[in-house]
Amino acid sequence: MLFDLTEEHMAVQAAARDFAQSELLPGVIERDEQQKFPTDQIKKMGELGFLGMMVDPKYNGGGMDSIAYVLAMEEISKVDASASVVMSVNNSLVCWGLEKYGTEEQKQKYLTRLAAGEVIGAFCLSEPEAGSDATSQHTTAEDKGEYYLLNGTKNWITNGNSASVYLVMAQTHPELKHKGINAFIVDRDTPGFEVGPKENKLGIRGSDTHSLMFTDVKVPKENRIGEDGFGFKFAMSVLAGGRIGIAAQALGIASGAYELALRYAKERKAFGTEIAKHQAIQFKLADMATNIEAARLLCFQAAADKDAGRDYTKSGAMAKLFASQVAMDTAVEAVQIHGGYGYVKEYHVERLMRDAKITQIYEGTSEIQKIVISREILK
Repeated sequence: MLFDLTEEHMAVQAAARDFAQSELLPGVIERDEQQKFPTDQIKKMGELGFLGMMVDPKYNGGGMDSIAYVLAMEEISKVDASASVVMSVNNSLVCWGLEKYGTEEQKQKYLTRLAAGEVIGAFCLSEPEAGSDATSQHTTAEDKGEYYLLNGTKNWITNGNSASVYLVMAQTHPELKHKGINAFIVDRDTPGFEVGPKENKLGIRGSDTHSLMFTDVKVPKENRIGEDGFGFKFAMSVLAGGRIGIAAQALGIASGAYELALRYAKERKAFGTEIAKHQAIQFKLADMATNIEAARLLCFQAAADKDAGRDYTKSGAMAKLFASQVAMDTAVEAVQIHGGYGYVKEYHVERLMRDAKITQIYEGTSEIQKIVISREILK
Protein backbone atom coordinates (compact mmCIF):
# COMPACT_ATOMS: atom_id res chain seq x y z
CA MET A 1 0.00 0.00 0.00
CA LEU A 2 1.21 3.50 -0.85
CA PHE A 3 1.01 6.17 1.82
CA ASP A 4 0.90 9.58 0.18
CA LEU A 5 0.72 12.24 2.86
CA THR A 6 -1.91 14.92 2.44
CA GLU A 7 -1.27 18.62 2.99
CA GLU A 8 -2.99 18.28 6.36
CA HIS A 9 -0.68 15.41 7.29
CA MET A 10 2.39 17.44 6.39
CA ALA A 11 1.08 20.46 8.29
CA VAL A 12 0.56 18.34 11.42
CA GLN A 13 4.04 16.86 11.02
CA ALA A 14 5.61 20.29 10.65
CA ALA A 15 3.72 21.67 13.65
CA ALA A 16 4.82 18.75 15.81
CA ARG A 17 8.41 19.11 14.65
CA ASP A 18 8.46 22.84 15.37
CA PHE A 19 6.96 22.31 18.81
CA ALA A 20 9.44 19.56 19.67
CA GLN A 21 12.43 21.65 18.63
CA SER A 22 11.30 24.94 20.18
CA GLU A 23 9.47 23.79 23.32
CA LEU A 24 10.70 20.30 24.22
CA LEU A 25 14.37 20.31 23.28
CA PRO A 26 15.35 23.16 25.65
CA GLY A 27 15.71 21.62 29.09
CA VAL A 28 15.08 18.01 28.02
CA ILE A 29 18.37 16.79 29.52
CA GLU A 30 17.70 18.58 32.82
CA ARG A 31 14.16 17.18 33.03
CA ASP A 32 15.57 13.70 32.49
CA GLU A 33 18.22 14.13 35.19
CA GLN A 34 15.77 15.63 37.69
CA GLN A 35 12.88 13.28 36.78
CA LYS A 36 10.81 16.41 36.23
CA PHE A 37 7.39 16.07 34.62
CA PRO A 38 7.09 18.46 31.62
CA THR A 39 4.07 20.27 33.04
CA ASP A 40 4.34 23.47 31.00
CA GLN A 41 5.13 21.61 27.80
CA ILE A 42 2.19 19.21 28.23
CA LYS A 43 -0.14 22.16 28.80
CA LYS A 44 1.02 23.70 25.52
CA MET A 45 0.59 20.35 23.77
CA GLY A 46 -3.01 20.37 24.92
CA GLU A 47 -3.53 23.90 23.66
CA LEU A 48 -2.14 22.88 20.27
CA GLY A 49 -4.47 19.90 20.06
CA PHE A 50 -1.90 17.11 20.45
CA LEU A 51 -3.72 15.43 23.36
CA GLY A 52 -6.99 14.73 21.58
CA MET A 53 -5.94 14.44 17.96
CA MET A 54 -8.35 11.72 16.82
CA VAL A 55 -11.37 12.74 18.91
CA ASP A 56 -14.44 14.08 17.15
CA PRO A 57 -14.45 17.92 17.12
CA LYS A 58 -17.83 17.92 18.88
CA TYR A 59 -15.94 16.64 21.93
CA ASN A 60 -13.14 19.24 21.52
CA GLY A 61 -10.92 16.89 19.53
CA GLY A 62 -8.94 17.45 16.35
CA GLY A 63 -10.88 14.98 14.23
CA MET A 64 -7.67 13.74 12.61
CA ASP A 65 -6.85 10.28 11.35
CA SER A 66 -4.37 7.82 12.81
CA ILE A 67 -1.73 8.61 10.19
CA ALA A 68 -1.61 12.20 11.45
CA TYR A 69 -1.30 10.88 14.98
CA VAL A 70 1.64 8.62 14.03
CA LEU A 71 3.39 11.54 12.31
CA ALA A 72 2.99 13.79 15.34
CA MET A 73 4.07 11.06 17.76
CA GLU A 74 7.22 10.44 15.75
CA GLU A 75 8.26 14.09 15.80
CA ILE A 76 7.58 14.55 19.52
CA SER A 77 9.35 11.28 20.37
CA LYS A 78 12.47 12.25 18.45
CA VAL A 79 13.12 14.83 21.14
CA ASP A 80 11.31 13.83 24.35
CA ALA A 81 9.80 10.38 24.86
CA SER A 82 8.66 11.43 28.33
CA ALA A 83 6.32 13.95 26.74
CA SER A 84 5.24 11.62 23.95
CA VAL A 85 4.17 8.85 26.35
CA VAL A 86 1.77 11.31 27.99
CA MET A 87 0.44 12.10 24.53
CA SER A 88 0.19 8.40 23.67
CA VAL A 89 -1.74 7.41 26.80
CA ASN A 90 -4.12 10.33 26.57
CA ASN A 91 -4.86 9.79 22.87
CA SER A 92 -4.68 6.03 22.32
CA LEU A 93 -5.92 4.64 25.60
CA VAL A 94 -8.00 7.19 27.48
CA CYS A 95 -9.64 9.41 24.85
CA TRP A 96 -10.13 6.64 22.32
CA GLY A 97 -11.54 4.26 24.92
CA LEU A 98 -14.04 6.82 26.18
CA GLU A 99 -15.10 7.95 22.71
CA LYS A 100 -15.51 4.37 21.48
CA TYR A 101 -17.27 2.86 24.48
CA GLY A 102 -18.37 5.63 26.82
CA THR A 103 -21.89 6.94 27.26
CA GLU A 104 -22.81 10.38 25.99
CA GLU A 105 -22.87 11.61 29.59
CA GLN A 106 -19.35 10.24 30.18
CA LYS A 107 -18.10 11.87 26.99
CA GLN A 108 -19.53 15.25 27.91
CA LYS A 109 -18.21 15.09 31.46
CA TYR A 110 -14.76 13.64 30.82
CA LEU A 111 -13.82 13.31 27.15
CA THR A 112 -14.38 16.98 26.30
CA ARG A 113 -11.86 18.08 28.93
CA LEU A 114 -9.37 15.31 28.10
CA ALA A 115 -9.43 16.02 24.37
CA ALA A 116 -8.96 19.74 24.95
CA GLY A 117 -5.94 19.08 27.14
CA GLU A 118 -7.56 20.73 30.16
CA VAL A 119 -6.80 17.55 32.09
CA ILE A 120 -4.91 14.34 31.28
CA GLY A 121 -5.87 10.75 31.87
CA ALA A 122 -4.32 7.47 33.00
CA PHE A 123 -5.04 3.86 32.04
CA CYS A 124 -4.88 1.52 35.03
CA LEU A 125 -4.52 -2.15 34.18
CA SER A 126 -1.15 -3.40 35.48
CA GLU A 127 -0.95 -4.85 38.97
CA PRO A 128 1.94 -6.04 41.17
CA GLU A 129 1.23 -9.72 40.46
CA ALA A 130 -0.50 -9.60 37.09
CA GLY A 131 1.47 -7.08 35.03
CA SER A 132 -0.56 -6.35 31.92
CA ASP A 133 -2.48 -9.65 32.18
CA ALA A 134 -6.04 -8.36 32.10
CA THR A 135 -7.40 -11.80 33.03
CA SER A 136 -5.77 -11.71 36.48
CA GLN A 137 -7.18 -8.63 38.13
CA HIS A 138 -6.85 -8.65 41.93
CA THR A 139 -8.30 -5.17 42.29
CA THR A 140 -11.95 -5.70 43.18
CA ALA A 141 -15.09 -3.68 42.50
CA GLU A 142 -17.91 -4.86 44.75
CA ASP A 143 -21.39 -4.01 43.52
CA LYS A 144 -23.17 -2.11 46.30
CA GLY A 145 -26.29 -1.18 44.37
CA GLU A 146 -25.91 2.52 43.59
CA TYR A 147 -22.13 2.37 43.49
CA TYR A 148 -19.11 0.03 43.33
CA LEU A 149 -16.62 -0.26 46.17
CA LEU A 150 -13.12 -0.36 44.70
CA ASN A 151 -10.16 -1.94 46.54
CA GLY A 152 -6.71 -2.85 45.29
CA THR A 153 -3.42 -1.63 43.86
CA LYS A 154 -2.30 -0.70 40.37
CA ASN A 155 1.32 -0.19 39.41
CA TRP A 156 3.48 1.13 36.57
CA ILE A 157 0.79 3.73 35.83
CA THR A 158 1.86 6.43 33.38
CA ASN A 159 0.55 9.89 34.36
CA GLY A 160 -0.03 8.36 37.79
CA ASN A 161 0.33 11.62 39.70
CA SER A 162 -0.47 14.15 36.99
CA ALA A 163 -3.76 12.69 35.76
CA SER A 164 -7.19 13.83 36.85
CA VAL A 165 -9.15 11.00 35.23
CA TYR A 166 -8.29 7.31 35.69
CA LEU A 167 -9.68 4.36 33.74
CA VAL A 168 -9.45 1.44 36.16
CA MET A 169 -9.96 -2.29 35.50
CA ALA A 170 -11.29 -4.32 38.43
CA GLN A 171 -12.86 -7.70 39.13
CA THR A 172 -16.53 -7.70 40.11
CA HIS A 173 -17.45 -11.36 39.58
CA PRO A 174 -14.43 -13.58 40.38
CA GLU A 175 -16.34 -16.74 39.54
CA LEU A 176 -16.68 -15.50 35.94
CA LYS A 177 -12.93 -14.85 35.65
CA HIS A 178 -12.17 -12.44 32.78
CA LYS A 179 -15.87 -12.14 31.98
CA GLY A 180 -16.45 -10.64 35.41
CA ILE A 181 -14.08 -7.68 34.97
CA ASN A 182 -15.37 -4.13 34.72
CA ALA A 183 -13.83 -0.83 33.63
CA PHE A 184 -14.47 2.33 35.64
CA ILE A 185 -13.83 6.05 35.44
CA VAL A 186 -12.36 7.29 38.71
CA ASP A 187 -11.87 10.95 39.55
CA ARG A 188 -8.61 12.04 41.15
CA ASP A 189 -10.29 13.60 44.20
CA THR A 190 -12.37 10.53 45.11
CA PRO A 191 -11.94 9.64 48.82
CA GLY A 192 -9.86 6.51 49.39
CA PHE A 193 -7.73 7.02 46.29
CA GLU A 194 -4.01 7.47 46.93
CA VAL A 195 -0.98 7.94 44.68
CA GLY A 196 2.16 6.08 45.71
CA PRO A 197 5.81 7.18 45.30
CA LYS A 198 7.23 7.89 41.87
CA GLU A 199 9.28 5.10 40.28
CA ASN A 200 12.98 5.85 39.71
CA LYS A 201 13.27 4.61 36.13
CA LEU A 202 16.04 3.89 33.63
CA GLY A 203 14.38 5.89 30.87
CA ILE A 204 11.44 8.22 30.18
CA ARG A 205 12.40 9.71 33.51
CA GLY A 206 10.39 12.86 32.95
CA SER A 207 7.12 10.93 32.87
CA ASP A 208 5.50 10.21 36.22
CA THR A 209 5.08 6.48 36.80
CA HIS A 210 3.40 5.59 40.09
CA SER A 211 1.56 2.89 41.95
CA LEU A 212 -2.05 3.70 42.82
CA MET A 213 -3.95 2.48 45.88
CA PHE A 214 -7.73 2.18 46.16
CA THR A 215 -9.23 1.73 49.62
CA ASP A 216 -13.02 1.54 49.76
CA VAL A 217 -13.27 3.97 46.84
CA LYS A 218 -16.90 4.59 45.93
CA VAL A 219 -17.42 4.68 42.16
CA PRO A 220 -20.89 5.71 40.95
CA LYS A 221 -22.71 3.22 38.73
CA GLU A 222 -22.78 5.78 35.94
CA ASN A 223 -18.96 5.67 35.86
CA ARG A 224 -18.84 2.07 34.69
CA ILE A 225 -17.83 1.78 31.03
CA GLY A 226 -20.06 -0.54 29.05
CA GLU A 227 -22.23 -3.34 30.32
CA ASP A 228 -21.45 -5.39 33.43
CA GLY A 229 -18.49 -7.64 32.65
CA PHE A 230 -17.26 -5.62 29.66
CA GLY A 231 -13.95 -4.64 31.24
CA PHE A 232 -11.77 -7.34 29.69
CA LYS A 233 -12.99 -6.65 26.15
CA PHE A 234 -12.56 -2.94 26.79
CA ALA A 235 -8.95 -3.39 27.93
CA MET A 236 -8.04 -5.63 24.98
CA SER A 237 -9.59 -3.28 22.45
CA VAL A 238 -7.92 -0.21 23.93
CA LEU A 239 -4.52 -1.89 24.17
CA ALA A 240 -4.68 -2.91 20.50
CA GLY A 241 -4.93 0.76 19.56
CA GLY A 242 -2.32 1.68 22.14
CA ARG A 243 0.25 -0.43 20.32
CA ILE A 244 0.08 1.95 17.37
CA GLY A 245 0.96 4.87 19.63
CA ILE A 246 3.88 3.02 21.20
CA ALA A 247 5.09 1.86 17.79
CA ALA A 248 5.08 5.50 16.69
CA GLN A 249 6.96 6.47 19.84
CA ALA A 250 9.59 3.81 19.12
CA LEU A 251 9.80 5.04 15.53
CA GLY A 252 10.42 8.56 16.78
CA ILE A 253 13.16 7.49 19.19
CA ALA A 254 14.86 5.60 16.36
CA SER A 255 14.50 8.55 13.97
CA GLY A 256 15.88 10.95 16.55
CA ALA A 257 18.90 8.77 17.26
CA TYR A 258 19.55 8.27 13.55
CA GLU A 259 19.38 11.98 12.75
CA LEU A 260 21.82 12.78 15.54
CA ALA A 261 24.19 10.02 14.38
CA LEU A 262 24.01 11.17 10.76
CA ARG A 263 24.77 14.76 11.68
CA TYR A 264 27.64 13.76 13.93
CA ALA A 265 29.11 11.45 11.27
CA LYS A 266 29.21 14.35 8.82
CA GLU A 267 30.96 16.62 11.31
CA ARG A 268 33.34 14.32 13.16
CA LYS A 269 36.72 13.72 11.54
CA ALA A 270 39.02 10.73 12.02
CA PHE A 271 42.06 9.68 10.00
CA GLY A 272 41.91 12.91 8.05
CA THR A 273 38.29 12.84 6.88
CA GLU A 274 34.68 12.86 8.09
CA ILE A 275 33.76 9.53 9.63
CA ALA A 276 30.68 9.43 7.35
CA LYS A 277 33.12 8.68 4.51
CA HIS A 278 34.31 5.52 6.21
CA GLN A 279 32.55 2.42 4.95
CA ALA A 280 32.06 0.99 8.43
CA ILE A 281 29.99 4.03 9.41
CA GLN A 282 28.18 4.09 6.08
CA PHE A 283 27.02 0.51 6.61
CA LYS A 284 25.64 1.40 10.02
CA LEU A 285 23.79 4.41 8.66
CA ALA A 286 22.36 2.39 5.78
CA ASP A 287 21.02 -0.29 8.12
CA MET A 288 19.55 2.33 10.44
CA ALA A 289 17.81 4.22 7.63
CA THR A 290 16.42 1.04 6.07
CA ASN A 291 15.04 -0.33 9.33
CA ILE A 292 13.48 3.01 10.27
CA GLU A 293 11.72 3.23 6.91
CA ALA A 294 10.39 -0.32 7.33
CA ALA A 295 9.17 0.52 10.84
CA ARG A 296 7.48 3.66 9.55
CA LEU A 297 5.61 1.70 6.88
CA LEU A 298 4.43 -0.83 9.46
CA CYS A 299 3.16 2.03 11.64
CA PHE A 300 1.34 3.55 8.67
CA GLN A 301 -0.20 0.18 7.79
CA ALA A 302 -1.56 -0.32 11.30
CA ALA A 303 -2.86 3.26 11.35
CA ALA A 304 -4.49 2.83 7.94
CA ASP A 305 -6.13 -0.42 9.06
CA LYS A 306 -7.56 1.33 12.10
CA ASP A 307 -8.87 4.27 10.08
CA ALA A 308 -10.46 1.98 7.50
CA GLY A 309 -12.28 -0.03 10.14
CA ARG A 310 -10.23 -3.15 9.45
CA ASP A 311 -8.94 -5.44 12.18
CA TYR A 312 -5.60 -3.96 13.22
CA THR A 313 -4.72 -6.49 15.93
CA LYS A 314 -1.99 -8.11 13.85
CA SER A 315 -0.69 -5.01 12.08
CA GLY A 316 -0.57 -3.06 15.34
CA ALA A 317 1.34 -5.82 17.12
CA MET A 318 3.74 -6.15 14.18
CA ALA A 319 4.39 -2.42 14.16
CA LYS A 320 5.00 -2.36 17.89
CA LEU A 321 7.24 -5.45 17.82
CA PHE A 322 9.42 -4.28 14.94
CA ALA A 323 9.57 -0.57 15.73
CA SER A 324 10.59 -1.18 19.34
CA GLN A 325 13.45 -3.43 18.23
CA VAL A 326 14.52 -0.84 15.65
CA ALA A 327 14.45 1.84 18.35
CA MET A 328 16.74 -0.16 20.59
CA ASP A 329 19.13 -1.20 17.82
CA THR A 330 19.31 2.26 16.27
CA ALA A 331 19.92 4.01 19.58
CA VAL A 332 22.73 1.60 20.45
CA GLU A 333 24.36 2.16 17.06
CA ALA A 334 23.96 5.93 17.44
CA VAL A 335 25.89 5.77 20.70
CA GLN A 336 28.54 3.65 18.96
CA ILE A 337 28.91 6.13 16.09
CA HIS A 338 29.34 8.95 18.60
CA GLY A 339 32.05 6.96 20.37
CA GLY A 340 32.95 8.37 23.76
CA TYR A 341 30.76 11.41 23.15
CA GLY A 342 27.77 9.13 22.86
CA TYR A 343 28.27 8.11 26.47
CA VAL A 344 27.80 11.60 27.84
CA LYS A 345 24.46 13.31 28.31
CA GLU A 346 24.95 16.48 26.29
CA TYR A 347 24.85 14.55 23.00
CA HIS A 348 21.37 13.14 23.75
CA VAL A 349 21.88 9.67 22.28
CA GLU A 350 22.51 7.96 25.62
CA ARG A 351 19.11 9.23 26.79
CA LEU A 352 17.43 7.99 23.62
CA MET A 353 19.05 4.59 24.19
CA ARG A 354 17.61 4.46 27.71
CA ASP A 355 14.22 5.63 26.51
CA ALA A 356 14.16 3.05 23.70
CA LYS A 357 14.15 0.10 26.09
CA ILE A 358 10.72 0.86 27.53
CA THR A 359 9.10 0.55 24.10
CA GLN A 360 9.94 -3.17 24.22
CA ILE A 361 8.21 -3.51 27.58
CA TYR A 362 5.04 -1.48 27.93
CA GLU A 363 1.80 -2.22 26.06
CA GLY A 364 3.01 -5.82 26.27
CA THR A 365 6.58 -7.10 25.93
CA SER A 366 8.02 -8.25 22.61
CA GLU A 367 7.15 -11.82 23.56
CA ILE A 368 3.51 -10.86 24.09
CA GLN A 369 3.42 -9.18 20.67
CA LYS A 370 4.69 -12.40 19.11
CA ILE A 371 1.90 -14.32 20.84
CA VAL A 372 -0.66 -11.84 19.50
CA ILE A 373 0.75 -12.05 15.99
CA SER A 374 0.98 -15.84 15.97
CA ARG A 375 -2.60 -16.17 17.16
CA GLU A 376 -3.76 -13.94 14.33
CA ILE A 377 -1.84 -15.74 11.59
CA LEU A 378 -2.90 -19.16 12.89
CA LYS A 379 -6.61 -18.33 12.89
